[in-house]
Amino acid sequence: MTKIRVVVVDDSALVRQMLAEIINRQSDMQCVGAAPDPLVAREMIRELNPDVITLDVEMPRMDGIDFLAKLMRLRPMPVLMVSTLTERGAETTLRALELGAVDFVAKPKIGVADGLKVLADDITAKIRIAAQTKVRRAEEPGAAAPKAASLGRLSTEKIIFVGASTGGTEATRELLQHLPADAPAVMITQHMPPGFTKNYAARLDGLCRMSVKEAEDGERVLPGHAYIAPGGMHLSVERSGANYICRVRDGDLVNRHKPSVEVLFLSAARVVGPNAYGVMLTGMGADGARAMRELKDAGSWNVAQDAATSVVFGMPKEAIAAGAVHEVLPLAAIAPKLLERLRSTSGAALHRV
Repeated sequence: MTKIRVVVVDDSALVRQMLAEIINRQSDMQCVGAAPDPLVAREMIRELNPDVITLDVEMPRMDGIDFLAKLMRLRPMPVLMVSTLTERGAETTLRALELGAVDFVAKPKIGVADGLKVLADDITAKIRIAAQTKVRRAEEPGAAAPKAASLGRLSTEKIIFVGASTGGTEATRELLQHLPADAPAVMITQHMPPGFTKNYAARLDGLCRMSVKEAEDGERVLPGHAYIAPGGMHLSVERSGANYICRVRDGDLVNRHKPSVEVLFLSAARVVGPNAYGVMLTGMGADGARAMRELKDAGSWNVAQDAATSVVFGMPKEAIAAGAVHEVLPLAAIAPKLLERLRSTSGAALHRV
């Protein structure tokens, strides 16, 4: 069996040692090198040609983000970021995902050794995912997304529901950037740990025409707003009189996730039904596939991201297999298709009035 060859890049000798031990305990992977900084890593990558690298965010001699930007431009390869769970670490990690890192692991601020042991399964699972991903050469920042035409008079009953995991932070950004300021409300479950979603929402809010925020329990769901499930909490939609509201709750893991797409989509099927639009974006696993089928059976219109544009074609593939989607589209085509559907259905509704 060909093993996944990993190079670990971290300025902490303890972290390098522990990550190497975690990797080498796996029968399907091997740590072939460990570098204390990006300059040493650059030579190791050239000599060892690894399948995946794990990269610390903050290091001496060259910042991890600067190194990642150069790497993805000159020699694109799967990168798993290892980030400290701090506000600055969260912002840097989101920048790394923009640059093309596949995913990240949040290492604890204290008790790093014990914390990494607890995270061992998560780390090795994400290395396996990274080894399978399609990595694209980083592109220079382009022009802003073309401004989508206003939707005008639309039923405020309509809500777009989005599920995403690996690769989803950037896929969701692209989707939201192509929606106009008066789009229907969007409710999003993206698999992220606590401490990252608030920064993620703030970052999107600065990039998108819609208002984007971390969802709060009990707040009204309004058009022109996108609500992101807080890390470590489930997000669902409920009715309160004539209004929809966000329900943010702790609870057990669902499909090994919290937040879980299953929880959001099941609530959408129960509460919103034919006024719902379901979107399944890139991600590993099957979270939300069964619920998306229930959403479709309740009358929603659903779309899944295609294999060619998905970082990991897991969640969309499972939703398709479950018979849960009406169309499978490249990422860039999803927002235009949603807007086309919204205009056609709202036009028909106005015609009936």
